Amino acid sequence: MTGGAASRRFPFVQFEFAFPLGPADGRYVTRAATGGDPERVVVLRTIGAPRRSRLTRGSARRREGGAEPEPVPTARATVIRLDGFDSDAAADAWLEDLARDPDRLAAEADTAAGELNALLRAHRAAAADPYVRDAVPAGATAVRIGYGAGEEVADGRFSAARELPPPSPRSRARRRAEALVPDERLASILARREDVMACEELVLRARADLDAGRPREAALQARIALEAALAELGGGDAGAELAETRDAVARAANEALGGDPSVQLQEDVEAAVTAIEAAIRRRRIGRGRAGNE
Repeated sequence: MTGGAASRRFPFVQFEFAFPLGPADGRYVTRAATGGDPERVVVLRTIGAPRRSRLTRGSARRREGGAEPEPVPTARATVIRLDGFDSDAAADAWLEDLARDPDRLAAEADTAAGELNALLRAHRAAAADPYVRDAVPAGATAVRIGYGAGEEVADGRFSAARELPPPSPRSRARRRAEALVPDERLASILARREDVMACEELVLRARADLDAGRPREAALQARIALEAALAELGGGDAGAELAETRDAVARAANEALGGDPSVQLQEDVEAAVTAIEAAIRRRRIGRGRAGNE
């Protein structure tokens, strides 16, 4: 992004998160295939990091009378496409056209989040750190889409950008969370009146893999989630419906051992995960009604 690229304008999506992402600050080049041309550059930068003295180990300090919250560093991730524009006019026309369609804006952010998550996944494996989590636009404190010159964008600055509004409280992720883990059930779990089933945690992992575009992991995770759901949710209509998905999910998991399952099997995995979520939701609603009687 230097030299002849200096006069070009590069489109980007910029996220800011209130938690560390994992990889060290720097520039990371992504490619679609081995030996292929670079497609994107992901720039990570930590803003407002704590002083070094706070990061070193030492004895626990005594505090009395309360304490003010510590400042939180911001992790900024800028995903830059390398198919730039030749002029500000062309770049601005692209941005304004994009801004007129909220769905396209959201899709642009989702695509960039997928590129960022590919980097985080690679870091998670390379560092053997299971606690590096995926990033989603809804979890960012700010999401910007815009364009700028090469070094300008790489440094976190830009010529022009649109800042996306916060996600709607009725977004898909929020609706799913409200359906599966309402406040009433949270209280029951904390009071030890109800346990969290293994299939609930496992199906959430399968859903995360599906949403992140990881069909192999989704198929393998869905198989475990399905077996746990069949054991924990019991028989009846729910068990019979889930049992119908067993063969397709097993075939998808077997194919996933050697690569991505076929498109049809990926759709079967999606359907099975949705069925498990629905069965868990029905069980929760049934228990809630029983508790109110």
